[in-house]
Amino acid sequence: MTSPASFADEIHLQGLDLPVQIGVPEEERAAWQTLQADVTLWLPNRFETMADDLTQTVDYAAVAIRLRALAAERPRRLIETLAAEMAQCLITEFQLHTAKVTLRKRILPGCDHVAVSLTRP
Repeated sequence: MTSPASFADEIHLQGLDLPVQIGVPEEERAAWQTLQADVTLWLPNRFETMADDLTQTVDYAAVAIRLRALAAERPRRLIETLAAEMAQCLITEFQLHTAKVTLRKRILPGCDHVAVSLTRP
């Protein structure tokens, strides 16, 4: 299998706000909060082969809408769970070669954020 590093052509969504109900304590999950996501998309096509044709790339506005909907569809305890679901969604629904998802949660006092990151082919 080819690694993402061999595909230099990437699309990035940085700092995507995701409204969610997430957290281990039930009272934390009951309230909506906002996570931030950084998403890297590797397409099966190199940019120069796309011939300026929108159908040869991914609609990143559609990606943002879908990820927000996925994040909001049900409460979860772990940001790890949501990150894995997001990567699977990207690969399956947008026919990507590889996807990387990083989620940031502002939860710990005295700490900017806690983050998880994963890359899936």
